[in-house]
Amino acid sequence: MEIEKLQSLSDEILDELLIVWEKSVRSSHHFLKEEDIEYFKPLIRNQYFPAVKLFVIRNENGRIAAFMGLSDDMLEMLFVLPEEQGHGYGKAFVDYAIDKCNIYKVDVNEDNEQAYKFYLHMGYKFYLHMGYEVIGRDELDPSGKPFPILHLQQPSSH
Repeated sequence: MEIEKLQSLSDEILDELLIVWEKSVRSSHHFLKEEDIEYFKPLIRNQYFPAVKLFVIRNENGRIAAFMGLSDDMLEMLFVLPEEQGHGYGKAFVDYAIDKCNIYKVDVNEDNEQAYKFYLHMGYKFYLHMGYEVIGRDELDPSGKPFPILHLQQPSSH
């Protein structure tokens, strides 16, 4: 499986990333209402994507199956198409973030149980008890909406 760093963000790439984001969010972020998704879509596409280093994994058809966005010290976003889940893309991205970029922190919506469990429990499976742990919690998300955020970090990076 090849992880590709996006060098530029054309409208076509942004649109494709947004489709992956929306399908993934609709399958996992059950706490979001339709108006929340519509509120976030232009922010994700026009502000959040350009603000991070984006990496993608493509499926056998060359389409983006999953993507990850990194800032200087944090895994900011990781989304996988629902129909592409279970192929190890999430683990590959986390391994890449840790091993190649020395990034040990991630924030996750507290109400996104699927993601929360992925980060907390993947450690026991893959890192020999070096899974992420909760180091903080915010009642509101960065945009001020009432979606609690958990701050997670690899214990070895303290």
